[in-house]
Amino acid sequence: MKLTTVRPTRQTAAVLLAAVAAISTPGSANADATTTPGSVQGVVDGYLRAHPGGKQTSDRDISYADGTFIVTVARPDAITLAAADCPSGWYCFYDGINYTYPRGRLSSCGWQDLATWGWRNRIESAHYNMSSGTVAFLHENGATDTRLFTVGTSSRTLANAGTNSNRADYVSRTGC
Repeated sequence: MKLTTVRPTRQTAAVLLAAVAAISTPGSANADATTTPGSVQGVVDGYLRAHPGGKQTSDRDISYADGTFIVTVARPDAITLAAADCPSGWYCFYDGINYTYPRGRLSSCGWQDLATWGWRNRIESAHYNMSSGTVAFLHENGATDTRLFTVGTSSRTLANAGTNSNRADYVSRTGC
């Protein structure tokens, strides 16, 4: 049997380089990376397709229920990575440890089902930026709920929910 050596042409090399660049370039799967405005819009469009009913209110924000719940799909370029950045007057929860985006935010008092916003079982870090109160993140256990973790005025940030990551089904804000 005769083995033949194939020599790559310039065209083949260009195709391979383009493929490697595409694989290593951040895209919608990593919305936390610095992205061009066009690709951020692609992330917004994809989020709206997956979670209909929202309205885009800025280049990175989607509002649901007339502003009751807001999702920011990508971190603003000027913000340092791995920093809690919840706007004043809100409590935020993040889809990854160390405040990795997308970020959801609420401000209302009382109990809310995270399924309403498509956020059940996907919170890994949280930031409380309100002047009073506490929010508990709860896991549904049949007839009862288990408190997984809390953030509030005495402990505003949680960078890593650890074994309680991706388990919260509800939130309950008290002390409003």
